[in-house]
Amino acid sequence: MNLEPLGDSAVVATLGPGIDEATLASVRGLAEALAAAKGKGIVDVVPAYATVTVFYDPLQFAESSEDAYASVCRLMEDCAARSAGGGPAAEAGVFEIPVCYGGGFGPDLEIVAGRCGLKAAEAAALHSGADYLVHAVGFTPGFPYLGGLPEPLHTPRRETPRARVPAGSVGIGGSQTGVYPVASPGGWQIIGRTPVALFRPEGRPAALLKPGDRVRFKVITAAEFESWK
Repeated sequence: MNLEPLGDSAVVATLGPGIDEATLASVRGLAEALAAAKGKGIVDVVPAYATVTVFYDPLQFAESSEDAYASVCRLMEDCAARSAGGGPAAEAGVFEIPVCYGGGFGPDLEIVAGRCGLKAAEAAALHSGADYLVHAVGFTPGFPYLGGLPEPLHTPRRETPRARVPAGSVGIGGSQTGVYPVASPGGWQIIGRTPVALFRPEGRPAALLKPGDRVRFKVITAAEFESWK
């Protein structure tokens, strides 16, 4: 584990070289151990692909014999030692998300299919036939970054991002796929849309998915999409 400062009120722990399941397990374990520790002055714990960032309030350490950065680093090292080998405590979920591919719901499906020499329906079947792992959640509330996209579907982001991508849109950005939980600007290739709400502010938790969860997509028709609600 490598610790580095991020400005004057955060520490970044790097736990692996990239996107893989072993690193994700370490990230989840450390993040959960830090959350359980409820350390003094800790403002937030933010897990990502291969890092965990801890934000803290330096003023909370003013009367400590140890400076804030050193105190937070020591807490992170202690939590990493406790979580090593034990695996994450929180149980991962398994979700099936219905998606209507192509047409007005997925205006970029033909582009993605053309790049890999497939018909649109074949590209949709390939995308929906894979197993995905949630590596991180961010960008907008509840947006899941999913690993496991079949290599033929790897497609660069759009040269010109859209000003508004509808909520529920399923996109591809490079080697990843994901779902836009809320309407927002976005530059990923949009191949379909789900009627399932991935983010509900009133929910507990508000986001449907969390790092470590497993996802599969299920092909549905436009009529099934419209009747979902």
